[in-house]
Amino acid sequence: MSPEDRADRSLLVSIVDDDASMRSSTRRLLGTFGFRAEAFASAQAFLDSGRLQDGACLILDVRMPGMDGLELQRLLARNHHRLPIIFVTAQASAEEEARAMQAGALAFLRKPVSPQDLLSALRAAEAAWRHAPLDAEESRRPPP
Repeated sequence: MSPEDRADRSLLVSIVDDDASMRSSTRRLLGTFGFRAEAFASAQAFLDSGRLQDGACLILDVRMPGMDGLELQRLLARNHHRLPIIFVTAQASAEEEARAMQAGALAFLRKPVSPQDLLSALRAAEAAWRHAPLDAEESRRPPP
């Protein structure tokens, strides 16, 4: 995707949460904000979807069955995927929050999340996405 294509497209947000009502309500809320959204019931479902390259931001729960949100964050970082991540969770320790933020999360919000707080985090994610390298290979190149 070229920089011009990015400028003309709305941010595609991938929601990864094991709570079906949270996925549904978050997806509807994002639509009212003007964002495109898709939802996945697990980290593995997200990875298996083939949509990793299409998304521009992740809204991610911390505690989920199987691979949890922090594990997904580490996996993406190891594979040089630089998706902005917004954690939205009901159950997380201060230590988990610190690990997520140290690993580069854009925000760590507690459920029930304020729509204004989520919108602020999404705007930051959109700015990061629009200015990020276009692919993992480009992100590894030294500056000219």
